[in-house]
Amino acid sequence: MTSLAFAATGAAQAAGAVHLETLVSDQVASRIFAKDATLWGPDAKSEAAVRLGWVETPEVSAPLVAEINALRDAFAAEGVTHIVLCGMGGSSLAPEVITATAGVELTVLDSTEPGQVRAAVQDRLAQTAIVVSSKSGSTLETDSQRRIFEQEFTAAGIDAKQRIVIVTDPGSPLDKSAREAGYRKVFNADPNVGGRYSGLTAFGLVPSGLAGVDIQALLDSAEEASEFLREDDADNIGLRLGAALGGTVPLRNKIIIVDERSGIVGFADWAEQLIAESTGKLGTGLLPVVADPGSPEVAEGLSDVLVVRLVAGDADVELRANEVSIAGDLGAQMMVWEFATAVAGRLLGINPFDQPDVEAAKAAARGLLDATPQPTPALFTDGAIEVRTANDNAGWLTGVSTVAEALDALLGTLDTDGYLSVQVYLDRLANAPLAGVRDELAAAAARPVTFGWGPRFLHSTGQFHKGGPAIGVFLQVTGEAAEDLAIPDRPFTFGQLIAAQAAGDAQVLADHGRPVLRLHLTDTADGVEQFKTAVAALAGRRTDA
Repeated sequence: MTSLAFAATGAAQAAGAVHLETLVSDQVASRIFAKDATLWGPDAKSEAAVRLGWVETPEVSAPLVAEINALRDAFAAEGVTHIVLCGMGGSSLAPEVITATAGVELTVLDSTEPGQVRAAVQDRLAQTAIVVSSKSGSTLETDSQRRIFEQEFTAAGIDAKQRIVIVTDPGSPLDKSAREAGYRKVFNADPNVGGRYSGLTAFGLVPSGLAGVDIQALLDSAEEASEFLREDDADNIGLRLGAALGGTVPLRNKIIIVDERSGIVGFADWAEQLIAESTGKLGTGLLPVVADPGSPEVAEGLSDVLVVRLVAGDADVELRANEVSIAGDLGAQMMVWEFATAVAGRLLGINPFDQPDVEAAKAAARGLLDATPQPTPALFTDGAIEVRTANDNAGWLTGVSTVAEALDALLGTLDTDGYLSVQVYLDRLANAPLAGVRDELAAAAARPVTFGWGPRFLHSTGQFHKGGPAIGVFLQVTGEAAEDLAIPDRPFTFGQLIAAQAAGDAQVLADHGRPVLRLHLTDTADGVEQFKTAVAALAGRRTDA
């Protein structure tokens, strides 16, 4: 295992000086590993009591390795070599990082966008098995994905039951229905581990192992890290990172995560969910921002920003003021960040194991699916883009008649401590280059900008947007599906589902009093190009001003 290494400067270093002595004297490290549910206060005790199983995942998960490898070999003998993961949030982000880092193929279906779902279903179906991951089985996206695969397997003359693997909590509705249905294999995960902490449980290991990853090595790395994370010592890297994340004064609550050739592919996306969903509540929290070394937020020196650089173990990285660097293998890093996030929660005075505001957007989407209301009329149409807002009183859009002007008006609502959240409900694989607008918008706004693919971000930064400080402004991009896709035995389609998810979330954000600009692309290809042109023009005009 690459040895863990940590360094901090400025406010991050000062946070350690302020908090480490108390964290050590309070025996926070050893108490976390003893699963002491009192660490986060009386209000969090009942939840923490059933959410600390992650501290022992390297040991508890070890017996799964042989089972997973045996199923992988059985699939290979049957010519099944393509694994598709149907899962959302923590159920998909960890396996995506694990397989990408190992250089192993895994198709991650964490969307309800019709084109992305269709592409997954049509890709090598004869050689495909799917892993359906959901703690309860009630996740609407995952259930819909399972239904379409089951239908297509059967239509192709394939025994669907032999191609479906389930990962869920023991005794959940999905656990019961999957066993009754006779699916190929049901893996139970530890119910005392929350979704975002589940990367080293069956949720992370089953799809990764079936795809071909050496999951034993991953667990060994995590186990080695656990040995010194449990030590009540000022040199404990987990305590030092936790202090840097949650203990700066004043709080630097925009955590800019930058990969500096760490060798871990996509780790910041996994950490984004872990941090945002764990800390964004009660009007406080930490907003992770996935950025590149050359992104505007890295060099701007904003007073509410902390830059965290993910580096290789042998890297010689010169840190600027108010920065952190951390190195280590993937399994070790996952344990460190889970531990540090729990420590940061204690410093912030919140319960890091609940997600009280995630359900709001889900409920709003279900309500729209049941009621099937007509779409909100567009304020105006500019080319291939209809411009809307979810706000009843959107005076900030007065006099606006183009997409570029609407974007400029939205940025004009940003406070000095605010951030822009870009939420794109399109096929994230087909439109991957669109993520490049993030840096341009950050340059134009001179403030941090998050970029999330919908509906996946709803299970990630969505908690912070609603439960954290009310300082965000929101840009939502949706598109007209070229061809919709029915969901078997459901009264709505994938296109209607993703539209309801977008509209529901926009309404919840607007109900929280936040500015929401909605851009609907009536033709996705033309609309994407028009949107990119408008962003580039805005960035050029604002940076020249």
